[in-house]
Amino acid sequence: MSTDKSKPYIPLAGGADDGWSQEHEATATCYCGGIQLAFPTQGPGLVDTFLCHCTDCRKITASMFASNFIVVDSHLRHLRGRENLKSYSQSRTIGSGKSMTNFFCSTCGSLMYRVGEAFPGHSILRIGTVDDFNLHETRLRPRIEQYAKDRVGWLHGIEGFEQVQGSAYRPKSSI
Repeated sequence: MSTDKSKPYIPLAGGADDGWSQEHEATATCYCGGIQLAFPTQGPGLVDTFLCHCTDCRKITASMFASNFIVVDSHLRHLRGRENLKSYSQSRTIGSGKSMTNFFCSTCGSLMYRVGEAFPGHSILRIGTVDDFNLHETRLRPRIEQYAKDRVGWLHGIEGFEQVQGSAYRPKSSI
């Protein structure tokens, strides 16, 4: 990890070597490099950052939580590979009861983002797909832990993060 967090640190990770980070925008790339997105690194396009311990995030990441950030769709750009995205939607286990669609790379399986029917105009991206690892600790550092009630007992709440027992976000009522 780079000690100077003000400059991009883009290590070789996975199949792509063309990620970048600028003052207001950076890239997120799937593991094989086939899909690359550009997203804002500050508001108004960057809405929020959070960890999620919900059962869906645990299952879909094959881990104990997901590290996420929310972007306004009008600020999210597909640089390559949009045709390689496959999707899976369901509503049965989603807290809002509304459909959540997951967009995966059809080659490597990386989850690139989720789109919830309850949150129109927004996409939820995974911090782990971001090419500039310094952004993981700076502009994209999560500020909220949601579904803390479902956090595994051996993992403790992170100091300085707002702890929310359920969802930190309320669905839009105009759906």
